[in-house]
Amino acid sequence: MTDFVSLNGPDNSGKSTQVRMLAESWDGFCDLGPVHRHDPAAWSRVAGPGFGTWWFTTSTTEELTHLLFSSHEARSRARPPDRIGLLDRGWHMLLATAIATCAVKESRSIESAWSRVLALVGAEVPHPAEIPILLVPSLDAECSIAVAQQREGRPWTGVYLDYQRHLHRVLLRMARQGVFAEVVSGPSHDIDATHALVRRTLIAHGVGIPSTPYLAKDGRPS
Repeated sequence: MTDFVSLNGPDNSGKSTQVRMLAESWDGFCDLGPVHRHDPAAWSRVAGPGFGTWWFTTSTTEELTHLLFSSHEARSRARPPDRIGLLDRGWHMLLATAIATCAVKESRSIESAWSRVLALVGAEVPHPAEIPILLVPSLDAECSIAVAQQREGRPWTGVYLDYQRHLHRVLLRMARQGVFAEVVSGPSHDIDATHALVRRTLIAHGVGIPSTPYLAKDGRPS
């Protein structure tokens, strides 16, 4: 059995919510959260009002990719030995993020950016291993972006919209390649239905979640 479970997906797909619900449902989980939590000094140097400019303009692909994956390694080391680490954005999500950013930053095709980032990462599979689950509003990239923007409450524009288009396409390509243990798609999925599917997926992969279901806020089992 793997020591890590990751929830992946574009903005507003419910990753953090599902991580929280899993952590609340069983003390065998440990919520390790996003990567920036595990290398605060490095992230604080680029955070702030100029973060977007650093991300898409002034940083190099080497710098950004190194920051993402070195922080991921630090996060992996933070897992208590007797618990399963929950990752808000796992290895494949970080890879997709780096690929999409590289494509935008360097005006590359997805194929070219993919090869460039893989060469920097030096691996094609996660290490350490994880059970990755993808949450995505739709299996059509433009429909998925429309739903995500609606949930955001404001439209994406400029370089960020370009980045989101690349990110959705990379994630959906990964889904077609079968890298995710489960793909939960469809804007009609509510939080509790999504959580029930996530739990079933983990149980099918040998994660010993107690059979007692998570109780939704209205007291209904999810």
